This record gives sequence, structure tokens and C-alpha cells, in this order.
Amino acid sequence: MMQVAQKWLTSRLNQWVVFLLVGGLLVRATIAAWLYPGFDEAYYYLYVLHPDWSYFDHPLLVALSTGLGPWLTGEVSQFTIRIGTLLLYTGALIFLYLTSATLFSAQVATLTLAIATAIPIFQVGFGTLTVPDTPLMFFWAATLYVAAREFFRVPESYRPSWRLALISVLVGLACLGKYHGFLLGFGLVGFCFTSDRHRSALLSPWMALGVGLFAVTLSPMLLWNWQRDWVSFRFQSGRAVPRDQYDLLALLGTFLLGVAYLFPTFGFPLWWVTLRQAGKQIMQPWRRKSGIDLNLHSKQRFILWMSLPVILVFTLIGGYQQILPTWPMPGFWGATLLLGYQAALWQKEAPRAVQRWLVGSGTTIIALMLIALLHVAFGIAQTTSNYAFLGGMWSPKEDSSTQLVDVQQLRRGFADNPTLRAALQETDFIFTNRYFLGGQIAMALEPLEPKLIGCLCEDLRGFAFWSKPSEWIGKDALYITSERFQGKTGLAKYQGYFSSIEKIADVPIRRGGAIVQIFYIYRAKNLLQPYPRPYGN
Repeated sequence: MMQVAQKWLTSRLNQWVVFLLVGGLLVRATIAAWLYPGFDEAYYYLYVLHPDWSYFDHPLLVALSTGLGPWLTGEVSQFTIRIGTLLLYTGALIFLYLTSATLFSAQVATLTLAIATAIPIFQVGFGTLTVPDTPLMFFWAATLYVAAREFFRVPESYRPSWRLALISVLVGLACLGKYHGFLLGFGLVGFCFTSDRHRSALLSPWMALGVGLFAVTLSPMLLWNWQRDWVSFRFQSGRAVPRDQYDLLALLGTFLLGVAYLFPTFGFPLWWVTLRQAGKQIMQPWRRKSGIDLNLHSKQRFILWMSLPVILVFTLIGGYQQILPTWPMPGFWGATLLLGYQAALWQKEAPRAVQRWLVGSGTTIIALMLIALLHVAFGIAQTTSNYAFLGGMWSPKEDSSTQLVDVQQLRRGFADNPTLRAALQETDFIFTNRYFLGGQIAMALEPLEPKLIGCLCEDLRGFAFWSKPSEWIGKDALYITSERFQGKTGLAKYQGYFSSIEKIADVPIRRGGAIVQIFYIYRAKNLLQPYPRPYGN
């Protein structure tokens, strides 16, 4: 075994594979250690505190990936909640490499891995932050690999095998990561239906078994939603319903913003190679007399079905409502297989140009991410920071990065204040006025004094299912909010719900020696009546 490993590592391509995987993991681990948790990440930590078969916003796998680090280490920090992400994304990169090697060659696979490793939104959005996209992409990549092994085992013929059942389970697990997984299943069916050679898969006994296994895999999500009037499906599908007239400028903005997140030197080539290949598929049907390589043509069509529907659907939605940057990205993840193949063709003609493209893009991306990370951690672009570069560029109030809260600092603010320590021990529950603040508060306070955290607001998300409106009647609470989200109404919205509310302390959050955010803590005595809820328990 050792001799085989040594022989494998002596290959220059394999050395590059190890370098990309290990180097990428170290870069992402550094970001994970220094980048303060975002709203969504902290909110998903609340999933860990409320284990369930599914959740209002997303299926269950994000709770498992977020909870892995705290369960293993016993610590709650920005790094530990991201340990699951770091491991899963490394696995996703390995599956992507194996898929490309199966479809094309080791050279193409190495180029594909280099592209996927460098793209910034993949590095951060899928590979560092703890979000539902990470388990989605792991099982998406695993599905691509097994499907490539299933459909392209023998170029001349195809016979359905047991892998169809495994693919069905993997698609189901992708759906348990995020609802995008259903588009992955749609793409697989679409490929088989449009391929004469692979259409037999749809009617095979293995596919029938796979459908059953797919339903079993989805059963946690289905059971949870069935018991709650399909609330999660209604919430997510409602986000895609048009609310305004279609705006072509908004569509253009969505396109350009997506290119920026991919980084222009990768974003434009990804769009170009995907649309170019789609045009070829339309203009060159599956006819031997056309002289095209039918096996290569089929492989490229397979990749298109795994990527283009996702890209087009979520980009077009951007014409009538704002979308999150990660929504179309699973499609671009699959499209890296096409760009890797094209890069191998370019490399034959201009190897130095391809090298400069990849190395130049990668180093520029790392440099920009380092600058952003230094600002988030030390405020180098903040005018009031002790580490401001050339005097800084903007004040904390103008800087949206201050929404990333150092939860360790918030924790110390409570631990070092005797009044807050006593109030935390005496209170029955904690509440806030924004659902996403609840996660940051939970990360800060759970290790000190575990308390049930609620949200008294209009947008409850998962909080609607983690407590009942009447269970806190007659109980005392701590109300915690931040300077940024206190709003104009302040305490007015809670008047009449508690016997009294009084401010007891402030906890300032500093960056670069200057205050960038303030948390306000109030003591709320005796809840008199339930706060109204639009849905949930």
C-alpha cells in the first residue's frame, strides 16, 4: 500500500492535486478562524440547540454540519461551527476531481480542481461558512461522480446498474442539504430522457428501487412538513413568486454580480463555455454523420443538464426579485467541468498563458481575501481603528462588516460584568427583536448559562417552532438587541406585554480599539400576554 501511495505521489499531476487540496484547506481554515460569524451561520447554530427532523428555513443537514465541531471539541466559536464545512468541502473537491478524471483525464481533472479551488465564492460560500450549501455541494459532487461512473462505464453500450439506486439516495441527501437538490434530480432525469443510449435507465428495476429509496431518504423532511402544513415548502416556493414587473436592468445586475462573486477571470469564461456548449448541443444533434465524438458529446450534455438549469433558473429570477449570491452557484460548480476541459485544450496551444491565468487569478483572489479578512478582524479600512491604513476609508456606521460580531467579545462582556452574570442566572428566558441576532446571542451565552432564546418579532423563522407563545407567561426575561437593530420604536413594541422593562447594561464590541457595535441589555419582568405570532406553535 505504501509503495502504491509513493508511486502515486511521484506523479507531477498528483503532487499538484495534493497541493491544491491541502493548500486550499489551509486557506479556508485560516479564514474560518479569523472571520467572525455571519447572521445566517449563527442562526444555524440555533438548529444545533433544537435538534429536529427538519426546520422552517432548510432541511436538517446544516444542523449536523454546524454541530460537528462543537460536539467534537466542546467549544462554541466561529472556527468550531465551521469544522464540518471545512471537511465536507474538501470531500466535495475530491469528488469533483474524480468526476472530471472519469469523464475526461487526470490533466483535465487537475485543471478543474485548480479552478474550483480558486473561485472565491466556492472557497468562502461553500468551503468556509457553515451554510446549507455545503452539505448540498458535497452530495451534489458525490452524485456527479457516481453518475459519471454509471453512465460512462463503457462508451459503446449502456446497461442500468445498482448505481442508479445509490444515485437516488445521494440526490435525496442533497435535498436534505438544501432544496436545490431537486433540480439536481431534474437534471439527471432530463439527461437520461434526451439520451437514446441512457433512456433505458428511467424504466429499469434499479430506477424503481431508487425512487423508493429517494422517498425514504426524504422522509425526515416530508414528515416534518406534513405535520406542519408544508410550511417550509410554502415559505421557500413563495420566495420565487414574482412580486414586481420584470426588470432587464435587474437581470443584468444579477448577471454581473454573479460574475463578480465567481471572479471575472473565471465568471466570464464559465458563462462563455456553458452557453457555447449549449449552442453546440442544439446545433449538432446526435448524428454520426456530423463527425462529432458522440461519447464526448454525451458527456458534455450530461454536464449541461447538471448545471445549466440551475444557472438559468436563478439568474432569471433575479430579473424580478433579489436573489442570494449562492443560489445559482451549484450550476457553476458543475460548469467547472466544462471549463476544465476547455482549459486543457487551451493548454496544448498556449501552456504559459493558462499558467498565468490560473496563478494570476489565484494570487489576486487570495490577496483580496486577505485584505478583506484583515479589515474584518482589525478594521484596516475603518477611520477609527488603531490599525487603519492611510487613515481608513469609512466609519463603523457606514461599514456593513460590523454586522459580523465577535461572539467571544460579547461573551466576555457578560462574564466580566457582575450585574449581567447575576441577571443571566436569575432570568427565565432571553429574547431579541431580530431572528438572526438570536444566533449570535446563543453562541455567546450558551457556554456561560444555557437559556431558552426566543424572538418577539414579525419574522420568526425557526423560532416559531422552538417554543409556544403561552409557555413564558409570568416569566422574567432578558431582552438583548444591538444598536444597529434597535429601530425607531425601541421598547414601544413591547409595552403592555411585560410589567416593566428597564435597561441594565451595555456591552460594547470593539475592533481596532474603537467601538463598532453596542449590545443593549434590558431586564423584562413578568410577561403578561403572548406576543403575537404570524405562524408556528
